[in-house]
Amino acid sequence: MLNVIRSSQIIGLMAVDGTTTTQLGAVEDIWLDQAGRIAYLSSSEGYLPLEQVSGIGTQAISTYGQLVVLEPSHLHRLHRLAVQSAMGEPLGWIEDFLFDWQTGQIAAYLVAGDIAEPFGGLAVLDPEDVQEIAIASLIVRSGGEQRLTSEAEGLKGFLTEKSHQVRHLVRVMGDRLHDTIAPEDRPETVRVKITAVSDELTD
Repeated sequence: MLNVIRSSQIIGLMAVDGTTTTQLGAVEDIWLDQAGRIAYLSSSEGYLPLEQVSGIGTQAISTYGQLVVLEPSHLHRLHRLAVQSAMGEPLGWIEDFLFDWQTGQIAAYLVAGDIAEPFGGLAVLDPEDVQEIAIASLIVRSGGEQRLTSEAEGLKGFLTEKSHQVRHLVRVMGDRLHDTIAPEDRPETVRVKITAVSDELTD
């Protein structure tokens, strides 16, 4: 869950080339491809392929370079996309969503409208309960409406829902461990290294 972020948390962040510090524009929208994965972030400068993103912080997005595509084809947006039942009944719309910025995989949808009224106006829809994502609407699989959860319940396992301080600490610890642990390390060695990094960060 370390790489999962809310779409609303990424909108407005400045994209910056990590090698030259050139600003590539603030993110204005997030785009889905035909395979149902997040593929591009767009700004006033153009479309940035998600695969070019090297890191996402609370203030900016760093990239591997300045590759910006002017007009990719066959993309559509999720924000405010209509949500319908398998029978074609209107249920509401997508208000927000969480996705893995390394793979583009959708992790959760936050839906609003009639479908979310029992949950206070916002509910979590699991990607497994999505039958199809079309240009005009997202179709909920039969029975999916009954499996919705509240925002607090459905998103409690995601790091993106923790405080900035907690997210920062987890990412720093992950980076330190990535540089420290070797593929040939035995489990007991890994445990010692985890403890050492933990102690270092709490000093």
